[in-house]
Order: sequence, then C-alpha cells, then structure tokens
Amino acid sequence: MLWSHHRAMEAGFDDEAFVEIVRRLDGAVAEVDGTGFRDTPLVDLAEVGSAFGHTGRLLGKDETGNVSGTHKARHLFGLALHLEVDGVSAETPLVIASCGNAALAAAVVARAASRPLTIHVPVWADPAVLAMLDDLGATAKTCERRDGEVGDPCVLRARELVADGAIPFTCQGTENLMTIDGGRTIGFELATGLMESATTCDHLFIQVGGGALASSASQALTEAAGLGALASRPKLHAVQSEGCAPLARAFRLVQQLDDPLAALTSPDDSSLMWPWDDPGSLATGILDDVVYDWQPIVTTMLESGGSPVVSTEAEVAEAHRLVHDHTGVPADPTGTAGLAGLLTARRHGMVDDDDTVVVLLTGVER
Repeated sequence: MLWSHHRAMEAGFDDEAFVEIVRRLDGAVAEVDGTGFRDTPLVDLAEVGSAFGHTGRLLGKDETGNVSGTHKARHLFGLALHLEVDGVSAETPLVIASCGNAALAAAVVARAASRPLTIHVPVWADPAVLAMLDDLGATAKTCERRDGEVGDPCVLRARELVADGAIPFTCQGTENLMTIDGGRTIGFELATGLMESATTCDHLFIQVGGGALASSASQALTEAAGLGALASRPKLHAVQSEGCAPLARAFRLVQQLDDPLAALTSPDDSSLMWPWDDPGSLATGILDDVVYDWQPIVTTMLESGGSPVVSTEAEVAEAHRLVHDHTGVPADPTGTAGLAGLLTARRHGMVDDDDTVVVLLTGVER
C-alpha cells in the first residue's frame, strides 16, 4: 500500500529488494532507539468510558510504544524510504522545524539512515529535549522571531534551508507530501483492527496540530473503505484546544461558502487559514499556529459527517487524568487530547452514549 513501494516498482526494483530496504533501515532504527516498527495495539478503554457515562465501545490506538514514543516516527520513516528508493545522496542535508516529538523522531530516523539533520527550534525549547537531539547527532538551531514576521519562525528558517537545497524531513504534508505515506500505516492498522474484531466505528477523534496525522490516517481509512475492508468511514472529528484552534475557525468559514468542497480543491487561501495569535495549551504538541494539512482534513469531515471540536483546558487535563487513572498507557496531555475531544463532543450532544468511538493515544509522557 505504500507509495514508496509503488515508486520502487516503477523504478525497476522487485518486491524482495524493497522489503530488504525496509528491513535494513528498520534494523538500524532499532539499534538507535531500542525498537523497530511494529503494529501498535488497539486497546479497550471501557473503564475510561464508564468513568464519564459512555456505555458504547471506546477504543484507543496506542502509539506510545512506537519508535521514539510517538506516531511521528511513522511519518519520518516513510520519508526515509522514499529517499532510499530515489537514491538521494546520504550527504544531502535534511531539515525540520520542531522542538518535541517530531524533532526526536526525525533525529532517530536520520541517525539510523546516516543522514545529516538540522532542526530549527523555538527559543523556549526544552533543554532536556535539546540534549537528546544532540546525543542523536542532530544540529539544533534556535530561531527568534524577526521584526514584522508572521508565522512560525522555525518553519520560515527551515524553508530557507530548503531553498538552498535541503530536503524537508518533516511531519507537514505541505512541506513534503511523502510524509503522509508513512502516517497512513496508522490508519491501515486501525482498519485492520476494526475489521478483525467486526467493529463498526461511529466516531474517530484525532488531535490536530500541523494536521499530518489526521490527514494521513483518515486517507488510509478512506482507502480501506474503498477496498471493502471497512463497511463505512467513521465520522472524523479534528480536536484542538481553546488556546489554539485555527482549524475550527477555518471549518466555520468554509461551511459558509456557496461551494465548500470546491474551495477546498483550490490553492491554499489565507482568508480561510491564517496564524493563530499567541497559542497556548497543556497539550503543547498541538500548538501549531496554522494547520498545514487543513484542506484534506476539512474535506474528510464534511464528507464523513464529522466536525471539529475545541476542548477547554479543563477537558484536556481531565482526559489526561482519565487515561492515567484507568489504563497503563503512559500518554502525555497531547497524546490524550483526542479523548478530550470526546468529552467536548459529549458535552455538546454530538455523540450518543452507546456509540462506538475510537481515539488515538499518540505520544509518551517524557
């Protein structure tokens, strides 16, 4: 199903040669991080649901045991496969803008692939994370906002390096479309788990920062439904916090248009998506001031009958407490923000007590 596999076949590889690339690179990742890539489990969150009156099935896809403790490594490994298949020189510099899970995942995969990586980080980056990046051989550069500058200065500095020949090694589909490829494996695994347990999912809640996770996972579920593995797609709900909700704002604006879907197939429009002022939340991993992959997410929500939800800080904190009190999943507040979205949706009457719901538990507490 991977685009990198299709690309390899078109380039004259056979299946065995492609699989060997995957195994070699995965083995190198395991040497760096202590584990390679494996299916991540679909866990029963019945106790969590019972704690707030949800009687239907509640499932969580647990990504906290993934490479580097987060789903982000899926995206970066997918990118690394494309670099290998395309024969990109190992000397070509890679660049990403991040100071958290995406940066750590990129550093692990780049180290495994023996490729140089520059990471642009904000002035408030955690010194402990910076030390981990240094240990992994990545070069971190702190980015201050320049006078009159709009948008994330780290992203802007990364784009300058790309203009000079670096490859965006990022979890933003607008910077490198192939990052969606590896992320699709999460949706494929979720579809497989639902199919094998004969479960029909009514609602899927995915926390959104830059948007690549929701974009790639929902695309995979659409493909799975098209192949007959799923009877139907669940309603997609993109979750943001009240301290940073540019996607919900864009969704409302799109809904007001005469032809919403037509607007979503046109080039990105800054009248619909623009930087959020002064983002802030306990869920720090979803504080991207713009949602880069917003158009496919809004499209999927409109087509599936879903909608965005904006959680209060109290709901973000409560979701984190519920997961830690009732499960063994060591997720951080960003990783449990999908559950916060379910709490919000129930408060607004968007989800019935007996509906089947899936949330993604995406990042380990460090």
